Amino acid sequence: MKWIIVVFIGVANLWGGIMTKEVTYSLDGTSFRGFLAWDGSMTGARPGILVFHEWWGLNDFARLQAKKLAEMGYIAFAPDMYGNGDTALNQAMAAKMSSEVRGTPRMRERARLALQTLLSQSSVDSTRIAAIGFCFGGTAALELAYTGASINGVVAFHAGLSSPAEDELKGSRTKFLILHGADDPYAPLDTINRFQAALRHAGVDWRMIYFSNAVHGFMNSANGTDNSRGVAYNPAAAARAWEYMRLFFREVLPPASENAGK
Repeated sequence: MKWIIVVFIGVANLWGGIMTKEVTYSLDGTSFRGFLAWDGSMTGARPGILVFHEWWGLNDFARLQAKKLAEMGYIAFAPDMYGNGDTALNQAMAAKMSSEVRGTPRMRERARLALQTLLSQSSVDSTRIAAIGFCFGGTAALELAYTGASINGVVAFHAGLSSPAEDELKGSRTKFLILHGADDPYAPLDTINRFQAALRHAGVDWRMIYFSNAVHGFMNSANGTDNSRGVAYNPAAAARAWEYMRLFFREVLPPASENAGK
């Protein structure tokens, strides 16, 4: 396995005072195009956060979350889990693209490469690292933790709740925050029970918060608000989930400045 990390050098874009740029890197001949966001007015080492995208690929939703985290004082990197910056145009494409990564060694390999790419960026404090993800990306964040990667915390928003293998998390210091729609049809009770049992067995620090009247995809306004579809935006759940994440980061990943995250 050969990793190559190349930072695209050019004029960084500005978004409300936040700097952004594309970061290109590769693995075994596949090129990836990630998205980095940071507050250019800040100096010194800061915590880094990975932002794993939904099954659509690295689109504007993932980029927006990275920018919001940068506003809070973090250096945020949204990796490209599909390669070549590819995004799905419809659900059939998204299903195909995600199935080629999820549940295969590629997910963990690419998640670990994303972590190494984040760590290679200047001003990232390697002792304060977290990963968040949405749907497919939530699963990617969990799978990264299962590899034994040295990360402080994982936040999974309406994720596919894959479980670690026996003893994979033994001795892990990573803390877990699972933010879940109480009516998510894609997470059967037996899956949830198996997932929680695995975390208990591992003895890790975890918490799981359910949101009433919320189904899958409740964080993304592009999903509409029709719960009968099984995937829908819930503004109340989305706002509360984000606040729970902020509170979690104050514990496991203190902001870079006194006012960050307020």
